[in-house]
Amino acid sequence: MTAEGDTGLPARGRGDPAHPAYLELFFDLVYVFALISLAEELATELTWTGIAQTLVLLLAFTLIWALTVWVRDTLDQARSAVQVLFIGTVAASLLLAATVPDAYGNRGLLFAITYVTIRLGSNVYTLLFVREPFHRSRSVRVLLWEAIATIAWIGGAVLDETDRLILWAVAIGIEYASAALGWPVPRLGRSHSEEWRLTAERLSERYRQFVIVALGASLFVTAETFSRSDFGAPRVWALVVVFLIVVLMWRIYIYRAGELLTEAIAKSARPSLLGQSAAVTHLIMVAGIGGAAVTSKLVIDRPFGETPPSWIAVILGGPALFLLGRGVLDYTVFARVSRSRLVGLVLLGGVAPVTYLLPPLVVALLAMIVLAAVAVANLLSTRSHPRTAAPPALR
Repeated sequence: MTAEGDTGLPARGRGDPAHPAYLELFFDLVYVFALISLAEELATELTWTGIAQTLVLLLAFTLIWALTVWVRDTLDQARSAVQVLFIGTVAASLLLAATVPDAYGNRGLLFAITYVTIRLGSNVYTLLFVREPFHRSRSVRVLLWEAIATIAWIGGAVLDETDRLILWAVAIGIEYASAALGWPVPRLGRSHSEEWRLTAERLSERYRQFVIVALGASLFVTAETFSRSDFGAPRVWALVVVFLIVVLMWRIYIYRAGELLTEAIAKSARPSLLGQSAAVTHLIMVAGIGGAAVTSKLVIDRPFGETPPSWIAVILGGPALFLLGRGVLDYTVFARVSRSRLVGLVLLGGVAPVTYLLPPLVVALLAMIVLAAVAVANLLSTRSHPRTAAPPALR
């Protein structure tokens, strides 16, 4: 750590708060806007291509959010230099979110330039101001990998929509794969767990806040869509159903594993690996919650009529993704997966083949009933089998 009089970015000190700072909550507001934009864009263009496009953008935003959280956990958040870096990331992220509706259109180049500026700029800034060798070494490795991904991001931005999707998918794949491997570079090695001096309480709370951000975005889309409707009885029922889907996702998330994640990370011999696993599970859950946001827009706008296959994929796929991620979180914390998650996935898959005969509102109602059954099973299990965090194999 640098001395008090230094202008560099020191590592996080013992006196730093374990809870997220207000500036981080401000950062999350940008991601509320981003998730709302992604949900509304997907609902407008709900095709298989549209789903793939939205997934690529979601992965891009999530990578920025996750790496910002992790890096912030290793730096002294009270220092002005850190706050400048963070505010710059917030400002660029806001611009990035604003380009979402036309990211695969005329603003594709602006999206790509803004994205790579965030990814490259934060690491260049770290190289200029950070004094600790492991911070600088990590930034060099990240920059080398990001330079490769940048070619695909900028190259895709100048091509047509189909080629852009392919190249951007390659770019995000490179970024996630390199991050998962620790950004390996010959002679420089790769990142190791000692580089991430994590605070279990703070990290787990940031993950929980990520879920709350997604739930908040879903509620915003639900309210906005209903406010533009005719307030007729079918749309009121649609509002009730989609609202309960969001509430049930919240209830299922906080059940035990969500509460005990802090304890699990604190007890782990390899907290960074456990933190990475938790990041992946929360990404899956957020994607499922995003599906609920799209569902609310679809079902409230048209509660009755035909249900196209792409609608079924979103209405049932959102809860399925959420339960999948929630099941992996169970394993992360308890070293086992709750049977209710598996039963819920089986039920959602079982009703899928016949849902094309049903109107969107009824399909959403079936998804809500499945989530309600999982929530009730959780409640009964809590009363009869209290659990504590148990270290799984990955620790």
